[in-house]
Amino acid sequence: MTLTPPRAVQDHQLADHSVDARMVTLTAMAPVVGTGGALAAWTLLKLIAIATNLFWFGRLSALPVAPAAAAWPITLLCPVLGGLLVGLIARFGSDKIRGHGIPEAIETILYGESRLSLKVAVLKPISSAISIGSGGPFGAEGPIIMTGGAIGSLFAQCFHLSAAERKTLLVAGAAAGMTAIFGTPIAAILLAVEVLLFEWKPRSFVPVVAATLVSLAWRPWLIGPGPMFPTAAAPAGAAWELPAAAGIGLVVGAGAALLSVLLYRIEDVFNRLPLHWMWWPALGAVAVGCGALVDGHVLGAGYGSIQALLDASVPAKAAATLLLVKATVWLVALGSGTSGGILAPILILGGAAGCLLGQLLPGHAGFWAMIGMAGILSGAMRAPLTGALFAVEVTRHFEALPCAVAAAGAAYAVSVLLTRRSILTEKIARRGRHILQEYTVDPLDLQQAEQLMTREPQTLPGTMAIDEARAFFAGQARFRSYPVVDAQHRLIGLASRTDALRWQVERTAPDTTLAKAVAGAGQPVAYPDTPAGVVADLILETGIGRIPIVDRATHRVLGILSRQDLLKPRGLRRKAETGRRRFVGRPTSGA
Repeated sequence: MTLTPPRAVQDHQLADHSVDARMVTLTAMAPVVGTGGALAAWTLLKLIAIATNLFWFGRLSALPVAPAAAAWPITLLCPVLGGLLVGLIARFGSDKIRGHGIPEAIETILYGESRLSLKVAVLKPISSAISIGSGGPFGAEGPIIMTGGAIGSLFAQCFHLSAAERKTLLVAGAAAGMTAIFGTPIAAILLAVEVLLFEWKPRSFVPVVAATLVSLAWRPWLIGPGPMFPTAAAPAGAAWELPAAAGIGLVVGAGAALLSVLLYRIEDVFNRLPLHWMWWPALGAVAVGCGALVDGHVLGAGYGSIQALLDASVPAKAAATLLLVKATVWLVALGSGTSGGILAPILILGGAAGCLLGQLLPGHAGFWAMIGMAGILSGAMRAPLTGALFAVEVTRHFEALPCAVAAAGAAYAVSVLLTRRSILTEKIARRGRHILQEYTVDPLDLQQAEQLMTREPQTLPGTMAIDEARAFFAGQARFRSYPVVDAQHRLIGLASRTDALRWQVERTAPDTTLAKAVAGAGQPVAYPDTPAGVVADLILETGIGRIPIVDRATHRVLGILSRQDLLKPRGLRRKAETGRRRFVGRPTSGA
């Protein structure tokens, strides 16, 4: 008898990576998504400029301009008016525009089958432009990640794609949007890997790279060439700079953890207010207006403040004021549920902290501001590679990468030790959804069937009568099913307790042999070199809890792989994680 294993078993070939022609298809689609992300970034920046000109200068213009603190009624009223408009858009448009974008994108990826709506793609940039243009202390990166992701998701929904493939194009759009804004393609790709993709596979990595590079090619035409924050700050090349950078990373990493805790404490306060959440952004904007009366630099995205910190043109007292006031207004405004990003404010806070700490260190204060930015970005987002590469890409000072890595690594270490969740995942966790940002290889994909199977399993001869089989299952059987084999131990099929009961109900002739009773049942099998993960998928698809493992050439039964066997790799991994032994210097027994 010839058995035909499922196509998943037949087609699977052992390789370092899981890749097929679908990667080529997604990569061919990526340039469209990359172009869409770049155009979305250009549109968002224009919308922010229009909103800023309308709110603060009363003119209709798309020329870039920063909010400027005016007389106190205007400084207070502009942010409040912007908050009211954002609340109305969220209430009567879509509440998915609330927040800073990245947690919403993560939740859509993990729990929403990577499906974002056209309404979000349209309303998110509009609401963010109003929020930032009216003086909200936010950046454009969170909104563009959400908007670019929505473009990628909408494009993917036009085709017959899986949820994983839609995720790839969603993240490609998000990375393309970030690249267009900041001109940081490597950091955008790493952000995709560290924060959004929850995997590192060619199927997702290659299309994200393609979309990001297409967006980078569009950037000089749409937004402008060169680094976003050119600066003369550079490392001196001294050996002591690495430990100094790590020390700054420890400080700003602890600060990032504190910011996350404070943000969600403030959010809890708003949740207890006897007001509909539609009014919260306007209430939070009151704090923005009051903060602007103390320091007008806290208004808007604050890209000018980032440039000034990198240029070391901010005195220590002004840097301290900017740090305290910007942190306060940003936390209150973001905790109110308005629309805006976190990256630019975090960069300002890290830059101000680095600038202040740099007063105690030799060298250019702007260099230490850049190191503070790398550290706080890593600690806040739990993305150390993104933090380090972003800081050097956005300034084009790649010679500072070792110090940036030192700060990012130290900040990441202290942040994960101090808080269980990041500023990005805490909001999702509060909705009852667990997020794990550690990437490990599935142990089932490392093990093959022959390494886990029960060898030489008990079998039933094909010549056995079903009357004997019923008696066997009634009294002697230890398992629910057994392989049925011929005289050469070749698999004929699988007999189970369920089969025995069916034969009794159907009054099958008692002298019918098992070979005849189970033949033609379409028994799923696997081979010794079949990955255990493929066998696990086979069990899920068929509902059969014990899969025979047969020789590829002869179909002789070599073993059985059960659900219980599939737990063995987890036990081995747990032992590898927790079993601690000493080998060097260990006492030996014997003479």
